[in-house]
Amino acid sequence: MSAHQPSVAAAEAPPEPAPSFLRRRLPFVVAALTLVAGVAIGGGFALLQRHARAAAGDAAPEPAVATWAPGKRPAPAFALRDQHGQPLSLASLRGRPAIVTFIDPLCRNLCPLEARVISSAVASLPAAQRPAIVAVSVNPDGDDAATFRADAVRWRLGAGWRWGVASHATLARVWQSYGIGVRVASITHAGVTVHEVEHTEASYVLDAAGDERALLLYPFRTTDLAHVLRTLTAR
Repeated sequence: MSAHQPSVAAAEAPPEPAPSFLRRRLPFVVAALTLVAGVAIGGGFALLQRHARAAAGDAAPEPAVATWAPGKRPAPAFALRDQHGQPLSLASLRGRPAIVTFIDPLCRNLCPLEARVISSAVASLPAAQRPAIVAVSVNPDGDDAATFRADAVRWRLGAGWRWGVASHATLARVWQSYGIGVRVASITHAGVTVHEVEHTEASYVLDAAGDERALLLYPFRTTDLAHVLRTLTAR
């Protein structure tokens, strides 16, 4: 989950996430865990306990990773547009691995950090093994060309990064199908109203057949994601 309050001062460099962000994201972690149907119950509880300890500050955050065998979890289909107006669908990704993540383009805290981890992990692979990256927007209000261009520079996104955009209703169906919780709150202070977006910070790794093979809940490290991708491409 992330809480996003865009501001001019914060736009230059995203700060490190404060402990409060980790504490507040726990409900979204719990929601994401309901997706892990292929994981044993004991493993699911262990996963939750690790995040609970990290959120409480009792331990360093550890990656939440669930994996599935080939053919066990076909990824939900979607039909969106990318930042250049080109069609972007699950079917168009077939034939190569892919990362499907969920990002707020106006975010200035957790999302830029997660995006950099994803870009770094993909860049660490040989060019022929690099997966497609699809960042489904969780904030349609920020889906404009200027924002995407600015994010590409500030967040150091790779050339293969593609945003998935559409109407709010269409995006909401994609969020729901992937189990992504999104909550928007309007906050007014000194006569100025801002929209705070909170969402599940989750990334799926898909294989070339379009099946979900791994789920990672942020925070995870470049090496964690790179290991998952190398394991997938080695098979």
